[in-house]
Amino acid sequence: MKSKQATTEADVHATSWSTLESFARERIQGWLQMILEEEVTELIGRERYERREAVDAPQGYRNGYGKPRKLSMSCGTITVQRPRVRGLEERFESRILPLFKRRTEEIGELLPQLYLHGLAQRDFELALRGLLGDGAPLSPTSIARLTERWHEEFQAWRKAPIEGEVVYLWADGIYVKAGFEKEKAAVLVIVAAFSDGNKRVIAVESGYRESKESWLALLRELVRRGMNVPRLVVADGALGLWSALAELGWECEEQRCWNHKITNVLDAVAKKEQPRASELLKKIPYADTREEAEKLRDDFIKRYRDRFPKACERLLDDWERMVSFYSFPKQHWKHLRTSNVVESPFASVRLRTSASKRYKKTANAEAILWKLLMVAEKTFRKLNSPELLPSVAAGDIYVNGVLNKRSRTRAA
Repeated sequence: MKSKQATTEADVHATSWSTLESFARERIQGWLQMILEEEVTELIGRERYERREAVDAPQGYRNGYGKPRKLSMSCGTITVQRPRVRGLEERFESRILPLFKRRTEEIGELLPQLYLHGLAQRDFELALRGLLGDGAPLSPTSIARLTERWHEEFQAWRKAPIEGEVVYLWADGIYVKAGFEKEKAAVLVIVAAFSDGNKRVIAVESGYRESKESWLALLRELVRRGMNVPRLVVADGALGLWSALAELGWECEEQRCWNHKITNVLDAVAKKEQPRASELLKKIPYADTREEAEKLRDDFIKRYRDRFPKACERLLDDWERMVSFYSFPKQHWKHLRTSNVVESPFASVRLRTSASKRYKKTANAEAILWKLLMVAEKTFRKLNSPELLPSVAAGDIYVNGVLNKRSRTRAA
């Protein structure tokens, strides 16, 4: 009869590259079953078939096994049987395999993350069955249960106090088509830069077509959560946000996104002339002073006012909001010229939402979009020269990006 060590060595030598996965799963399955047996031995104080001799020994005794159970792990799905114990005051509960446990914590994290990053519920069977095995619990219902906790986390996050002094805000909306709803709904998103230089998402809320009322309700909720009035708000040309800010009466500057402005102007220029017009337009927001920017603007208008008057009108429209960034430190202009800070994470969000038409209602999309933005937030860079932010927050005046030390817009 072979010893246990000899049998193991023989199995190892018989293992080939093609059988490595199954060999590893079998070994893990055997080790886990052995650990379950050791837990029972420790609980009742005696080995299998050993009699209870001491009077004060535990009263429990082994009573066979439960039904075979599938357990999904990172290396695949294995089958184990939990030992049953009778005669105890409390039911035996394994420390390593709790009752009703069907997957490890790693798999529990993997499944909602795959869903988060674009894998539809209907695709789980095809994508993961080969990896986890035929017995893996991959039903749409189980995936839905795993993602429910995001909704709970999101509800807690949207009510949490906003800590820290906000200096800049970037606002934008992303449109989501939900299956049971006739029109796309806008999910309004706000990113804030704090006085320590960090940027964080502070609001994710559904709103009707970025209307004034939707933005107004969202901004009021931010104030209720403890947010101070920022020094500058950056967004695209959506009138709803600017109207909401006017009604609130916030004493803050407003900056429209130059990317949106340039796109809007170019739409009114003949296609063959767009490359040259684009080159001229892109120079404007990168001028060293506001005066120079206005000279470049006037040069553009002089060149195109006869051929493309509508493009010139669009460039002039809302000009004061286009050059607000000149009243802030030059080191921050990179962040303030456009709404890229809030729009950049939308690229991955749109990719995920397009990959799987999973939303039945807009409310279901909010938590998913929030979770995606929380993932993106981890990659946010600090603002350049964060040491200048306390000065901006205090109300110091900057002229063409340079601090005017003799005047302040408001008390420190």
